[in-house]
Amino acid sequence: MMTEEIYTPEQWEEEQETAWMVDTGVARIEEPDSVNTITILGGTDKSGQPENIELTFSSGSITGIVGPTGSGKSRLLADIEWLANRDTPTRRKILINGKEPDNKNRFALESKLVAQLSQNMNFVMDATVHEFIGMHAESRCVKEPEPVITEIVAQANRLAGERFTGDAPLTSLSGGQSRALMIADTAFLSRSPIVLIDEIENAGIDRKKALNLLVRKEKVVLLATHDPILALLADQRVIIRNGGIIKIIKTEEAEKKMLSKLEKFDNKMQNLRDRLRRGEMIVK
Repeated sequence: MMTEEIYTPEQWEEEQETAWMVDTGVARIEEPDSVNTITILGGTDKSGQPENIELTFSSGSITGIVGPTGSGKSRLLADIEWLANRDTPTRRKILINGKEPDNKNRFALESKLVAQLSQNMNFVMDATVHEFIGMHAESRCVKEPEPVITEIVAQANRLAGERFTGDAPLTSLSGGQSRALMIADTAFLSRSPIVLIDEIENAGIDRKKALNLLVRKEKVVLLATHDPILALLADQRVIIRNGGIIKIIKTEEAEKKMLSKLEKFDNKMQNLRDRLRRGEMIVK
């Protein structure tokens, strides 16, 4: 007797996406290198004190980077982006899969291991959203770009507060829409297995959906944040002070329970924001 295989919603969505990628040619895009782990070998803080730390991130994980403004969060992201080799102000060293990256990976203009989404994301290119994604898809040798373009625009609209179409000029997008577009583009077209995000909470997008989209692509995700919800969504968080890493905190069950409470409160606040945008009175 044949039995019907039962899928969870997440498994069904993943299987449908895999079939879509094979059909469109996205799955045939070569990755620059297989990255399973990134390791940070400590350097020094702003006072020259040693960090005395060795920290490893795995593929498919989310790590938050937290600390006061000016503490060195963006500097840590830059060290990872540059694959530092004791040649940055912090004197940190970055290993890929436990080994020192070669110069091909450190200085390549194409097939970079790291993609970074900065706090400021504004376009100056005179092109539509459709044309921009199409050019990127063409550069990645995607066999059938149209389904890819459609999917990226759809995913970006799931993240953005205000919807936009493929015909929209890039220069007309808001900061939040631009960030949503680049997150979706990075998830579906970027070859970079490492994604660095600087303060995604300021972008006006659905940050939880953005992280889930990137993690489903088995990328190493690191984000600098001041947002307690984002910090607790991460598997662990790195605490920065005076330019140095002082502590690593694993997200444990007690914090996950607090995350659930914070998300309920955040959903209420989002509902109020939506009502304001619709021009409603806030009286209860």
